[in-house]
Amino acid sequence: MIDTTTVMRRRDLLAGSVGLSALAAMPAWTQSHGAGLAPRAVLSGPDITLTVARQHMMIDGKPYHAIGINGAVPAPLIRLREGQTARITVINAMDEETSIHWHGLLLPFQMDGVPGISFPGIPAGGRFTYEFPVVQAGTYWYHSHSGLQEQEGHYGPIVIDPAGLDPIASDREHVVVLSDHSALHPHAIFRKLKLQGGYFNYQKQTLSGLLAGRDQPLAERLDWGRMRMDPTDVSDVTGATYRYLVNGHGPADNWTGLFTPGERVRLRVINASSMTNFNIRIPGLSLSVVQADGQDVQPVSVDELQIAVAETYDLIVTPTEDRAYTLVAEAWDRSGMARGTLAPRMGMAAAVPALRTRPLATMKDMGMGDMAGMSHDAPAAACPPEHAAMGHCQPGPSGAAMDHGAMKHDMRDFANAPGLPRTVVVQTVSPMPMDRTGEPPQGLADVGHRVLTYRDLKSVAVNPDARVPSRALTIHLTGNMERYMWAFDGVKLNAVTAPIPFRLGERVRVTLVNDTMMAHPIHLHGHFFELVTGHGDHAPRKHTVNVAPGGTVTFDLTADAEGDWAFHCHLLYHMHAGMMQVVTVRPDATKGASA
Repeated sequence: MIDTTTVMRRRDLLAGSVGLSALAAMPAWTQSHGAGLAPRAVLSGPDITLTVARQHMMIDGKPYHAIGINGAVPAPLIRLREGQTARITVINAMDEETSIHWHGLLLPFQMDGVPGISFPGIPAGGRFTYEFPVVQAGTYWYHSHSGLQEQEGHYGPIVIDPAGLDPIASDREHVVVLSDHSALHPHAIFRKLKLQGGYFNYQKQTLSGLLAGRDQPLAERLDWGRMRMDPTDVSDVTGATYRYLVNGHGPADNWTGLFTPGERVRLRVINASSMTNFNIRIPGLSLSVVQADGQDVQPVSVDELQIAVAETYDLIVTPTEDRAYTLVAEAWDRSGMARGTLAPRMGMAAAVPALRTRPLATMKDMGMGDMAGMSHDAPAAACPPEHAAMGHCQPGPSGAAMDHGAMKHDMRDFANAPGLPRTVVVQTVSPMPMDRTGEPPQGLADVGHRVLTYRDLKSVAVNPDARVPSRALTIHLTGNMERYMWAFDGVKLNAVTAPIPFRLGERVRVTLVNDTMMAHPIHLHGHFFELVTGHGDHAPRKHTVNVAPGGTVTFDLTADAEGDWAFHCHLLYHMHAGMMQVVTVRPDATKGASA
């Protein structure tokens, strides 16, 4: 379980002018060590072939059914270079349709790999060749967009090296793919969720927890009960069925990446899980965040960060001691963890910390803003200038007080979203949603050390489009946990009558409002967008953003990629249950006619 790509270091490649042909000959990016798994290859060059097939995989010494690519789970690392043309032939050796979506890559929409939207899919026994120019650099990944195959192991990493010298200096790197895997078939998991949304939640509040002071006070618990909501419902699918993996290895397998003390080690972390956000920390080491979703950011030093499903973060660590360090990737609901080791030699291990107390949802997570625990004369939340400019809020006078008597606190009051349909997909509407991008993610507010927030991220380069948006669009994230139904604006994908339209080249400010009590990592295909977090023309550029419960996220989007693009929650079963729509980008017909 050693990451042997680090045997040949980045500075050696540069000094020896090693090209793609040498990269293709590099050893496996993650190797088995006593777990009975085959090495996972690094695939590079202009022509790549991937074969998708059913297989078994070993996790902590036990066999599991899986879908692999070229015999591996995760799939082989694809290593490309900015400026080349990629030709990737996918052979489907299964008895069902499959596909591959190149997550975060900017390419023609016909190559995006979403059946029914950008191409018809790859039939059983068939093949398809993806061909596209590589126009970016960074850390990305690929996965199936057919059915629930992603849950079974159909995912792999992508690294794209810059055309020139990489501005992020490092002596060695490791690709770290985080995922979740279950012995249950994904359709069996989905059926259980449809029957009971909290089926996998084994961390509900108990009488002993109340008496010990670990859980909410009785009066507050009764309030939640009257609203038929569960504050322990943080994750739909949990460690009750999942095994959490680092590069396909369970905690007992102890995946190990090597280092020499004093080296700058780059960790390319990819969350390829289906339903799990991970809290990442390495006790004893500071984490310098240098890239988010493949885009360089100004270094931010933290002790822990949460990586949402489908996000990527590149981290620099500099271990100076000749000892092992534990890489901890704790599930966001703390029902389990993925674990690996950074060490100067194989066979070393460090202490593995115990799981921390599971988080409980708060009134803020329920969309009640800052009212919980706030005095009636507390100043109103600040209105950032970017939001005020678009009419999203009004900057009040300094020290303005909130009139709680005028507030409506009925969770089923549609006054804040009059356009939403009154359907079973809209269980609640947040009465006081707020921008939470400056807060630590759910469960990390009181850990006692530095935690990354979205507002900490700032682009290294000036954003490519600094125009003021010409229009604003608000999209509500809605759901019904009892019925396990999820949607945008209360309409499931199978009930959508028209796509979300954009004019080619237009600049739009999009605000996502989370009316549910669960975080949603929202992904837009074929585009990057700039988060509105107060950094002006150095706003961080993302392709996936996690919207906190009861929270809002605002981003500016330049619709510069013509075609039809998927737009969805990247929690697999939320997408499968309806939280997905199609974004269509077309030239302005009026301008075309006048021309």
